[in-house]
Amino acid sequence: MSVPDSVTAALGLVFLVGFVPLLPTEPVLISCGVLAASGKLPLQWVIVTAIASCVLADLVNYGIGRRIGEPAIARFAHRRTPALVLDWIKERLARNAEPILIAGRWLPGGGTIGAVLCGSLRFPLRRFALASSIGCTLWCLYATLLGYIGGSLASDDIPLALAVSLGVAAVLSLPASMFLRAQRRRALAVTIDDDPDLEPIAG
Repeated sequence: MSVPDSVTAALGLVFLVGFVPLLPTEPVLISCGVLAASGKLPLQWVIVTAIASCVLADLVNYGIGRRIGEPAIARFAHRRTPALVLDWIKERLARNAEPILIAGRWLPGGGTIGAVLCGSLRFPLRRFALASSIGCTLWCLYATLLGYIGGSLASDDIPLALAVSLGVAAVLSLPASMFLRAQRRRALAVTIDDDPDLEPIAG
């Protein structure tokens, strides 16, 4: 495989994992960041491709939410971690939408869940697209540059750079894991009747 073909294949993989919901986007972006530090991939195109695919995925999921919101949301509610993320976003979306959508990027499936939920609640498309663009940009920069920094620090040993970058990512994900554990304890302590209902948001 020629170098241009390998770059095209890598960027295609970046687009795929960014577009398809719940695929392991973070490890792929970190790996591409490591390869970019060694000169094997163009960093700027990895970032641009990742942002574009994530924003496009958000818009598609928003459209799905508008058309079949309740069935789409019900799919997340059957799995423990997505259900907790769904409850957290749903409870806060009406009060502080844009920061919640951006912060949700760092929770497992948060981007997908937020997009579907916004569509089902008829959240204004312009506001959603802006929040999505900001959130996707920050998250893709975080994941890719984390790999790039790790690759720069251990440029002569790609496996070591990858291991260090993924290890740092795992440590940085601890707050999200702790948050979800707290949400699970809270969910067990609160009855269904105590959960507030979220009204549709008018544009």
